Amino acid sequence: MNLRAYSQDSTGRLQLERNTLRLLCSVLLKPGTRLEICKLLDPDVFHDPLQRVIFEEVRALGAVESRRLRELLPARITNRGFPEFDLHEFLAPHEVSEAEIDKLFEGALHLLDQSHPDEEQLAN
Repeated sequence: MNLRAYSQDSTGRLQLERNTLRLLCSVLLKPGTRLEICKLLDPDVFHDPLQRVIFEEVRALGAVESRRLRELLPARITNRGFPEFDLHEFLAPHEVSEAEIDKLFEGALHLLDQSHPDEEQLAN
């Protein structure tokens, strides 16, 4: 794989992770649904250290309303070693439309597949 292809793969991967986090923080996602997705996702599928920490904190907060989640996350991320973290910038675009939510779900499903790569083989 050449450097340019690796860079594109890496950029795409980071965007996939970020989109999954945007989904998890979305006001359109019910707290129970967020909790279930978090239980299924393995933190190891988040290659970016900041994004892994964000995921771990979202998961640790459990089934809280998204507005409360957004209030609590910045301090928790800062305490984990990312003092320059800006949730508003990270989640940009801040609002997710119902049309976009499908795309974000697709990204989350892709990461879920990577969380459990052997399950398809076990089912066969």
